[in-house]
Amino acid sequence: MNKTPPLISVVIPVYNEEKNLDALIVRLRPVMQSMGKPYEIILIDDGSRDGSLEILKGFARDQDIRVVELTRNYGQHAAIMSGFSIVRGDIVVTLDADLQNPPEEIPRLIREMETGGYDVVGTIRKQRQDSAFRLGASRLINIVARRITGVHMTDWGCMLRAYRRTVVERMIECREHATFIPALATVFAKRVTEIEVAHEERHGGKSNYPLTKLINLQFDLVASFSDFPMKMLMYGGIFMSVLGVCFGVFLAVARLVYGVVWAAQGVFTLFAILFVFVGLQFFALGVIGEYIGRIYREVRKRPEYVVANIHEAYDGSKS
Repeated sequence: MNKTPPLISVVIPVYNEEKNLDALIVRLRPVMQSMGKPYEIILIDDGSRDGSLEILKGFARDQDIRVVELTRNYGQHAAIMSGFSIVRGDIVVTLDADLQNPPEEIPRLIREMETGGYDVVGTIRKQRQDSAFRLGASRLINIVARRITGVHMTDWGCMLRAYRRTVVERMIECREHATFIPALATVFAKRVTEIEVAHEERHGGKSNYPLTKLINLQFDLVASFSDFPMKMLMYGGIFMSVLGVCFGVFLAVARLVYGVVWAAQGVFTLFAILFVFVGLQFFALGVIGEYIGRIYREVRKRPEYVVANIHEAYDGSKS
């Protein structure tokens, strides 16, 4: 008996992309139809301030498109998680709305996942059409992500990725705030791979990822998957305390050998004592921060996103 083809869900966050949406659907829909598999397109309006939402509502009249309207701008990763919460597909593909990642690459991701049995298929952008600043920020994110996750992937910043439904469901169950989806997926995926894909210039409008958002993304990555900053504070305190003790021992020996004059009338001794106490303070702050960080992650119950409405066709009528 022939198996039913897997349903493919394409999740696309949208923020102020009114100049790109028509071209996005014109290119995406033929790609999905050409695979001959059931599919759905989920577009998430992440609090757009231009005419994006009205355009998306027009798309929602079609049976293959659903639109999630969020109450405000929560950020790209939170918007994607809201789309994950309503997907129906066995394979879930994420894609940006600016067309820098060509929709025509989606069949290659699906084919790689089906033939290789992978849980996550990432992508490596070839000949990137980004500024030197964006390239530098991307390299930094890639280095940090590899160190934190222990998973060697070349390009963590590309949103064109494919996930098994089981991985998506586990990510939703986590209910984490300010998370980094590509890194979170590796926690639940058994087999992960990457393929090279094309990269294009932005179709229209301007980038929605200024310096501040890139910094916040980097902090989300570190804070969500590592307690490294607090540990560095604690280890730094230990190092300073040990340094102070060693300095004190050195001063004691030098005083015995060279006499009272060498000790600069006790100034060096005060420095040694200061190093010890400052080190202990940093150590204490690190320990306190460790506990506060764990408590903060546990007790904060604010929702990661709030859905205002879901627009979709129903029996041929407008949602």
